[in-house]
Amino acid sequence: MAQRQRRTRTTEQQGGRKPRLTAQDWADAALAAISEGGLAAVAVEPLATRLGTTKGSFYWHFANRDALIDAALERWAEINTEGTIAEVEEEPDPEARIRRLFAFAIRAAAEDPLEVALLATASHPRVAEAMRRVSERRVAYVARLFAELGFAEEEARRRGLLAYAVYLGHAQLGHAARGVLPPAGGEFSAYLDDALSLLMRR
Repeated sequence: MAQRQRRTRTTEQQGGRKPRLTAQDWADAALAAISEGGLAAVAVEPLATRLGTTKGSFYWHFANRDALIDAALERWAEINTEGTIAEVEEEPDPEARIRRLFAFAIRAAAEDPLEVALLATASHPRVAEAMRRVSERRVAYVARLFAELGFAEEEARRRGLLAYAVYLGHAQLGHAARGVLPPAGGEFSAYLDDALSLLMRR
């Protein structure tokens, strides 16, 4: 859901030598490229230039471009789903967790177009499979929060699915038609608070 900052290494010298890049560095660079130009932007030579290295570094870690895409999608799931869930779980109250989750996720999606870029390329088999896994995980988590509020299992699942659909809609509107949504600040916070109150109403 929400986006955390992705770090990529630079070409700064450390002790006279360039830092050795890891597979994670390449995956993070691929995610940054997807944010900027979609899946088509994941190409070995431009990424090597971005990272200040050569194609040899890429082939040390990956057999081909598809392997890099898989690693980038796994990294996306790790950061934007599991990382977000771990942060939200620090809040003991389930209602506060739901509010914290959506405030964080929607704000992050507005700041980073990665989720929208992935949705735009969801017809790609690898992206489609990653989106399916991530969506199932996210819906299941939100459904669990509704169950903790006292909703029956089926109802909690329906509300979790609806809440996730609301998030996806906001993510897309925030980039495609920003003016449709209330402006950032107090007005948007009040709007989001009302929307979540409706979702949690018995």
